[in-house]
Amino acid sequence: MSVELFHRRSGNGPSIVLLHGLFGSSDNWGTVARDLTNDFDVTLVDLRDHGRSPHTELTDYPLMAEDVHALFQKLELKQAVLAGHSMGGKTAMVFAQRWPELLKHLVVVDIGPRAYPIGDHATIMEALLTSDLSAKTSRQEVEDHLERFIPEKGVVQFLMKSLYWVESGKLGWRFNVPTLQRCLPAIHGGIPPAVVKTPTLVIRGGKSPYIVREDLPQIKEQFPNSRVETVAYAGHWVPAQAPEEVAAMLRGVAVG
Repeated sequence: MSVELFHRRSGNGPSIVLLHGLFGSSDNWGTVARDLTNDFDVTLVDLRDHGRSPHTELTDYPLMAEDVHALFQKLELKQAVLAGHSMGGKTAMVFAQRWPELLKHLVVVDIGPRAYPIGDHATIMEALLTSDLSAKTSRQEVEDHLERFIPEKGVVQFLMKSLYWVESGKLGWRFNVPTLQRCLPAIHGGIPPAVVKTPTLVIRGGKSPYIVREDLPQIKEQFPNSRVETVAYAGHWVPAQAPEEVAAMLRGVAVG
């Protein structure tokens, strides 16, 4: 069963819908969205168990795609550009497999259709599960805890964006840690093998390990109408590291 996703919609023109990645929220696309809203109808989405959308007991790509489809129906979106980063990219892929008639173009940012090892996300999950927010009285205490597990300062700051005050003296995560921990294998899994004929742009970070040369044949086989563009200096967080380039690419497919 789908859930009603929190979203923010602004602007007028051709429709663009933006989906974030694991542990993120719609805010991750903020700079790109601000670049586009003068010329496009832009919808920023919090996927289930993230941001301000409902927390559930189960998350996987079919469920997330169903949630996005329900939002398309609610907003009466058609011929939209659907763009997703990382986990949001796989959600967008599954959406395109099931409802291609609603899309003008699919944009997938730095993720392939294959399964990925859980890798560093296991350490991040351990840090979150042991953060014991009920005993923390300041954001700094939480940040210090995360830094004991996670050496990358940028990753810690990214996670801290989802820490908020539920009420005075009570901190909480906007993402649903228990469900994400339980469903991490599904989130890292591959998508179904159905071929997507929707025109597709794959944007990869030149310094990211998420799309490598060996992935390109599978991407082309499953997305025969696809092309791959590389932002040479970007890592995995392409929308944040190269917002102007990503916005320009989205403009191109939205008006092309």
